[in-house]
Amino acid sequence: MTETQTEPSKQVRAEAIINKYLPWSLGAGLVPIPIADAALIGGIQVKMLSEISQVYGVEFSENAGRSVIASLLGGVGSTAVAAGTLGSVIKGIPGFGAILGATTLPLIAGATTYAIGKVFTQHFESGGTFLTFNSVEAKKVFDEKFAEGKTRVATLARNLDAKVSKAVDF
Repeated sequence: MTETQTEPSKQVRAEAIINKYLPWSLGAGLVPIPIADAALIGGIQVKMLSEISQVYGVEFSENAGRSVIASLLGGVGSTAVAAGTLGSVIKGIPGFGAILGATTLPLIAGATTYAIGKVFTQHFESGGTFLTFNSVEAKKVFDEKFAEGKTRVATLARNLDAKVSKAVDF
């Protein structure tokens, strides 16, 4: 970088990482195999956390990442997790189940991924680490960011749909 260019802030870099993984989690939510979709979504979220922790210089291990995600979703995102699990299981029902699961789980996967990224960005911004993370205290932030994430995902889905429609329009 030249002297006139400055490196983006950690928060801006973390936001770019969240935006990078959001479409991936949506796509994983479309996987037609129940439970496999949840495993893919979890892997995407762990990878995202790994990259965000690198931005903040926070030591990361995959086990710690999976553990804090599970504690966050178990402690504060139980409604989202239940709906996501239900969306995954519903895919196994022939016909209507596949359609309903394909519309429910990507939304929840995207919103959850967004919320996890935002919660940890805020936590790391305040000097936190994986060892100091408290899922109970993160509940309010997660709930707010999950609602915000649903809006972001809906907008992203509309934009992708418009691009696909335009690309297929001869």
